[in-house]
Amino acid sequence: MGNASGQMTFREAYDLYKSITGEVESVVIGKHYEIVLLTSAMLAGGHVLIEDVPGVGKTTLAAALARAAGLSFKRAQFTPDVMASDITGFNIYNRKTESFEMREGLVMCNILLADEINRASPKTQSSLLEAMEEGCVTVDGVTYDIPDPFCVIATQNPSGYVGTYPLPEAQLDRFMIKISMGYPTLNEEISIIDTRSRRNPLDDVRPAADLDDIREMQRIVRNVTVDPKIYKYIVSLVSATRTHNAVSLGASPRASVAMMKLSQAYAFTRARDYVIPDDITAIFSPVVGHRLILKQEARLNRIAAGDILMEIRRSVEVPYVSERGN
Repeated sequence: MGNASGQMTFREAYDLYKSITGEVESVVIGKHYEIVLLTSAMLAGGHVLIEDVPGVGKTTLAAALARAAGLSFKRAQFTPDVMASDITGFNIYNRKTESFEMREGLVMCNILLADEINRASPKTQSSLLEAMEEGCVTVDGVTYDIPDPFCVIATQNPSGYVGTYPLPEAQLDRFMIKISMGYPTLNEEISIIDTRSRRNPLDDVRPAADLDDIREMQRIVRNVTVDPKIYKYIVSLVSATRTHNAVSLGASPRASVAMMKLSQAYAFTRARDYVIPDDITAIFSPVVGHRLILKQEARLNRIAAGDILMEIRRSVEVPYVSERGN
């Protein structure tokens, strides 16, 4: 797709986005908001942590997005015996050539599903840090580029703590957003079992785009206008987490950057080429919630991060931005 210059127009990109999400929604029923956030994160070049109980469609969502977007997909089942070299790759000696050969790890793809990431050892978890932040891996002193785009979609079960290794703050901070699927409604669950009684719905997902299309869509997202007043609004919200009396560790500047990038993608999914304050409030909790560490007394009083973010959102003045964002 594209115009005479070879570049995709905003309208073409948006229509392609609708086609991609339409394919995903044919499989993952009743999760429109989650699909929008996941697709937005991918287009913004970010990574996603999905935290929820087993069986609600986390793996299906990741696989469906990869197939609909026409991207390469690999799944890593994180268990205690998975080694860092399985993720990053390793060198093996070839007796015939009398030289070492690089065996690619699971990160060499566009979308990596890190299933139950908190069941792997901290060393294995940390093997993803360089890949997620810099888009490359270093093996025996040699750096290898990871395919672009690259998106890690990690899952974890919040209720199963036996045999798990909680993600450290540095790892959590590298996820652009954290989302939860939630249980389907009665009618949605009936539709799910009706569909799966006949076939695997993933088999019907068609590629609506390809690698070049996704790169063009990412270029268009990066050019979405962000008004300086929006920058100030983002920083005001994030910095307020650092001074809240119930928070021992607030969000870092990485959260501000993530919110800026995701707001561009989220505005794009609303068919706008400019960001408005409503975009920021819509993504504030998914971007910032998992980055906060609450004080002990707050946890004892059962104060949730979401409650704190809602309070902050109400206390920070919303800027006036004109219709075109300038």
